[in-house]
Amino acid sequence: VQLQASGGGLVQAGDSLRLSCAASGRTASRCTIGWFRQIPGKERELVAAVSLSGRNTWYVESVKGRFTISRANAKNTVYLQMNSPKSEDTAVYYCAAPDVISSSRWEADARSYEYKYWGQGTQVTVSS
Repeated sequence: VQLQASGGGLVQAGDSLRLSCAASGRTASRCTIGWFRQIPGKERELVAAVSLSGRNTWYVESVKGRFTISRANAKNTVYLQMNSPKSEDTAVYYCAAPDVISSSRWEADARSYEYKYWGQGTQVTVSS
């Protein structure tokens, strides 16, 4: 599975931004996909995740009600819609996936997965 994140940039607080994660590879559509972010000097944090069907989602508390994760399996793409971003959302955002076997079962806490495949990061900067 290969993952490629895009869509980052500079956005004003309160505006919106959509990140995309293009997945390729024979098993890409059968994987749970998660969006992580990392601020320099801090641990990488899982922000949101979506099941392979798209019916199940998970969010970290700090983004609930503001971010929405979705997937378009026909396009093998997962999106992270960031509404009303705040300055504290500034980070490098990565998409990642566990393997197919792990993805076959949805975990209530998506942080439980071991994320095996990673894309390159895309920088999101929120100006206030």
